[in-house]
Amino acid sequence: QVQLVESGGGLVQAGGSLRLSCAASGRTFSRYGMGWFRQAPGKEREFVAAIVWSGSSTDYADSVKGRFTISRDNAKNTVNLQMNSLKPEDTAVYSCAAHRYGLALRDPSVYDYWGQGTQVTVSA
Repeated sequence: QVQLVESGGGLVQAGGSLRLSCAASGRTFSRYGMGWFRQAPGKEREFVAAIVWSGSSTDYADSVKGRFTISRDNAKNTVNLQMNSLKPEDTAVYSCAAHRYGLALRDPSVYDYWGQGTQVTVSA
């Protein structure tokens, strides 16, 4: 079992930055591939970023590439999402997720564990 708790959301002006963190419980955290997803009101959940178990490879949605950076610290059981140059269209609830395959995957259906999410609001 893996439990995930996100933090770091908030209100920021367009062009600003936020850093989201996801704290994971469980001794096998380092084996899991991790991802960040977001869901805006009235929209479907969408992939944001993912990272392999070792941290050596990442993947990003085109909409955030060059602005967001995903990283992980297996010693601390955390995965982070650094978000720069934020835009109003980045406003959403951001959730981290974990899956057992260890890869950087975009499909939310393969993820086994989800956090509750943290709200990010970007004002114009």
